[in-house]
Amino acid sequence: MKENYDSSWDLAGNEEAYDNKFSEWRKRSWEDWLQANLQYPFVVKRIDDEDYFSTSLSKEPFSIGHEMRVVGIDMEDEHYGIIVKVKEGRRVGAVPLCDVEVTFKENVNYWPVREYAMWFANR
Repeated sequence: MKENYDSSWDLAGNEEAYDNKFSEWRKRSWEDWLQANLQYPFVVKRIDDEDYFSTSLSKEPFSIGHEMRVVGIDMEDEHYGIIVKVKEGRRVGAVPLCDVEVTFKENVNYWPVREYAMWFANR
């Protein structure tokens, strides 16, 4: 990502900047762009889950509320989007990138993951 990343699209009420960014996102090859912009490994927290019965914190690995390390992109799925390889302790798994967040804005992966999640949620 650029040193001086313009995050104005993410500010409430800045619809013009968001619309411009969304137009850019629609043309983007997400898997290629993420490969070029993410630095591995990085820590994420699971904040969502397609399984509507998994709405509470669970002791199961890779569940909502759990932190895990992303070690790479696994594949792109028609329904779930970009699936990333993750590790939680010694366990290895895969989760949709749209279900996680990088918790610190200072992390170089914060904005690439945020852009993808916003695009995926609004596509």
